[in-house]
Amino acid sequence: MSNSHLATVIEIPSDASLADTVETLSKNKILSAPIRNVDAPEDASWIDKYIGIVEFAGIAMWLLHQTDASPNGTAGSAVGSPVANLAARLGSFTFIRTSSGRVETTADSESDEAASVGGSFFETLTSSEFYKNTKVGDISGSFRWAPFLALQPSDTFLTMLLLLSKYRMKSLPVVDMGGDHIENIITQSSVVHMLAECAGLPWFESWGTKKLSELGLPLMKPYKLVKVNEDQPVLKAFQLMREKGVGGVPVMDTSGTKAIGNISIRDVQYLLGAPKIYKQYRTIAAKDFLTAVRHHLQEQHEPSPLLHDVITCKRDDAIKDIILKLDSEKIHRIYVVDDKGNTEGVITLRDIISKLVHEPRHYFGDFFDGVVPLPANSTV
Repeated sequence: MSNSHLATVIEIPSDASLADTVETLSKNKILSAPIRNVDAPEDASWIDKYIGIVEFAGIAMWLLHQTDASPNGTAGSAVGSPVANLAARLGSFTFIRTSSGRVETTADSESDEAASVGGSFFETLTSSEFYKNTKVGDISGSFRWAPFLALQPSDTFLTMLLLLSKYRMKSLPVVDMGGDHIENIITQSSVVHMLAECAGLPWFESWGTKKLSELGLPLMKPYKLVKVNEDQPVLKAFQLMREKGVGGVPVMDTSGTKAIGNISIRDVQYLLGAPKIYKQYRTIAAKDFLTAVRHHLQEQHEPSPLLHDVITCKRDDAIKDIILKLDSEKIHRIYVVDDKGNTEGVITLRDIISKLVHEPRHYFGDFFDGVVPLPANSTV
């Protein structure tokens, strides 16, 4: 497997605070990072050197837990909440197989009341000792048999694409099974770039000219699109991402037909990293969130997909053009609209990969037998 376009490895020490972790992920513009066990000896193997992966999905769920503990919009009870059993509440990557062979995961649904916390909540929470002292190890996700599912350098491109699509992995560390460190991390963004660089190759040009409708995209019917209304609390968007297992939702106008913005799981960083911009809001609606964050990004001269209009396409667009657009805009999802601009569906990188590769029979043997790798904090 070529390493030419793999992401630089950013590691987070297990004793880092949640505040430091949010800052590191935000600064490096990454969705997740492996957690290095600071107590592990230098010569430890990678299985012992790392304790799991922390991602914005887990951080968002931690935040929802705090708001659930303080439905009146103050951070009082959240500040004093014990960290014990926090990982269980957040839904780690540990799979529990029942006697019937099925895997069960549980997730508490947050109340709309909890989603309506005011802007002052975030400033109080992020200035609290609880936020500063909660260790990243307390909210990490890990697999039962290893800190994370890793690729070996000898694994094929097909294996990588299947894990990122059908098996819903968001990033894949590359390790030498006998080694002591992560050599690289394959992210969804790097895969988009790899595919975009295939432009000009015969196979890509032949397949890439197919229209979305010819490939059966979008996969989801319009009425099943997970979305949030512009007047709903912004935390409702993160609740939906958690409950539906998606990595982003469109923010719809009052008619419910046109998307005015998009909120992704990584955008939780703006609730925790810049709480002062919401201070004046009693309840932060989705449209208020978009307005406040865009103003903040403009002041910071920071490029972000949030600064642009919703990126859209139509059913008769070629799949090649969609891949090139995802790569140039640095996004993982694009919304499908009709001739009137009404939002009809969404296409994700995972959807595209699913149309590009198919899993041969018994390809992974019994590795995933009885365990579909869909952790509670899985996102698209």
